[in-house]
Amino acid sequence: MATYFYVSPSRDGWHNLAVDEWLLDNLGEEDLILYFYINRNAVIIGKNQNPWKECDLPAMERDGVQLVRRITGGGAVFHDEGNLNFSFIAGKARYDTDRQFGMILQAVRALGIPCELTGRNDMQAMGRKFSGNAFCSRGGKSQHHGTLLIRSDMTRLQNYLTVDPRKLKAKGVSSVRSRVCNLTEHLPQLTVEAMLEALQTAFGETYGSYTAWEPTEAQQAEIAVYEEKHRSWEWRLGLTPSFDLELDTRFPWGGVQLLLTLRDGCIAEVQVFSDTLDVAVPSLLQGLLTGVRYGSQPMSEALRWADNEQIRDIAQWILEENL
Repeated sequence: MATYFYVSPSRDGWHNLAVDEWLLDNLGEEDLILYFYINRNAVIIGKNQNPWKECDLPAMERDGVQLVRRITGGGAVFHDEGNLNFSFIAGKARYDTDRQFGMILQAVRALGIPCELTGRNDMQAMGRKFSGNAFCSRGGKSQHHGTLLIRSDMTRLQNYLTVDPRKLKAKGVSSVRSRVCNLTEHLPQLTVEAMLEALQTAFGETYGSYTAWEPTEAQQAEIAVYEEKHRSWEWRLGLTPSFDLELDTRFPWGGVQLLLTLRDGCIAEVQVFSDTLDVAVPSLLQGLLTGVRYGSQPMSEALRWADNEQIRDIAQWILEENL
């Protein structure tokens, strides 16, 4: 049973997210690692988001901003060198979100900044969010990763998004800015390096002795294969699917876009894009709707008994669409 701490020397989003995924797949089931990385100029989208719809890709290419797709759900975020990212990865016996959140909060409080966990996924300082989090489980291990806004330029994300007007109506830009903050608003002299030092101290106090992890030459070769995937057009963008009909809406928990291919009056194929944090929703929708007769009543009926509140919300929406 080993405990590791690792800070990536890279500023490349594709490399850093490749390391994140490799660690999830390859860390020992009794081990735990806390991994930190910083991405220089990148828009990070959720696993199930459609970049053609969400992002202004020409603007990103013009400004040298990477498009990076993570393996967890949620929406798009902008990363620059004022944004420190962390990832806890551990087997079932050692994975503990309360302890993990507690360690981050302990480090921030040690700097003199009052803070707390709100809801399931956000950390706030004086009522404003400085950290969003997402989660993934695979092969007996789990991952909890998130952002720490220290001195990030939060105006830049809007430059690279194709904003859904319904999202703007619900969460106008001024409203979003009022709800999030850099930690430097509470401690102006704070640097990323000082935050990292406080986090390393809190990690030792929480988990005891640990080893500084460095990938071996063989592990670097394996990580390079993951990086090739994360850099690939197929993973980041993928082929725009052919479809006959598009349905999309927005719920309080996120947006959903359904691209349906119809044959003989039935749904032959379903492509689902969403920024919900529940990464299971797209695959559940695909499984439940494929083969169903097209129309509000049969589609809603196929979904309404699912053991998932978000799927039931979608069932009600489809019923009200009168397809």
